[in-house]
Amino acid sequence: MPQLEIDGAALTYDDEGPRDAADVPVVFVHGWTANRHRWDHQTAHFSARRRVIRLDLRGHGESTGAGVPTIAHLARDVVALLDHLGVERCALVGHSMGGMIAQTIALAHPARVERLVLVNSIGRMAYSRGRGLLMAASTLVPFKLFVAANIQRAFAPGYPREEVRAHIRASAATPREVVMTLYGAMRAFDVLDRAGEISVPTLMVHGYHDVQLPVRQMLRLAKAYPDAVVRILDAGHELPVEKPAELTGALDSFLTAKP
Repeated sequence: MPQLEIDGAALTYDDEGPRDAADVPVVFVHGWTANRHRWDHQTAHFSARRRVIRLDLRGHGESTGAGVPTIAHLARDVVALLDHLGVERCALVGHSMGGMIAQTIALAHPARVERLVLVNSIGRMAYSRGRGLLMAASTLVPFKLFVAANIQRAFAPGYPREEVRAHIRASAATPREVVMTLYGAMRAFDVLDRAGEISVPTLMVHGYHDVQLPVRQMLRLAKAYPDAVVRILDAGHELPVEKPAELTGALDSFLTAKP
């Protein structure tokens, strides 16, 4: 896989699909402890007719690098990759922490984002009591147990156990320093008061059963956007893998709609 060397990290990425497509490229950004393969279903669909770019964020998946203190640091990595690939404008899709990164890019570089999609994401971190207690206990329990508890509750009830276990194993491979440093970065993330500045067409897709970042937090963000469409699906926090076809369909309808 190709890599981009930047600020002590090597970012692994995929760049697929036709370069001469009329539509701008779609750029997918994954969330905390995940990797670019969260977007396998969406990448297979869109790369048949337009350019698709996805990456492993620093310290995740096949990318190297230490944790960074702010979401803005991760946003700069993504922008650097776009510069490296010669992408001036794109449709930007972010899941969870990836949605935080996407909003940060849209605020810092509005001319580079044609459309924005936020999947299970919010504008200001606000933990439920249960999530807060889990994070507070993070230094008192074994790291793998901490990761397992977080990933387990990310899926809606009834999701196949073997698939949950596979995601737990993949997340636990993310270095502890990266996981905990980026937890701090997410905790400090707050663009809610600036959300009205993001004027591009925006789709917010959320899982009804998301207990990590509850629907009400997303709706609070949606009210602040001047041009946002909301879709609620019957799933938890991991929409790209829980409901891949439904999410892909929602993205397709939104990204191909005429302005």
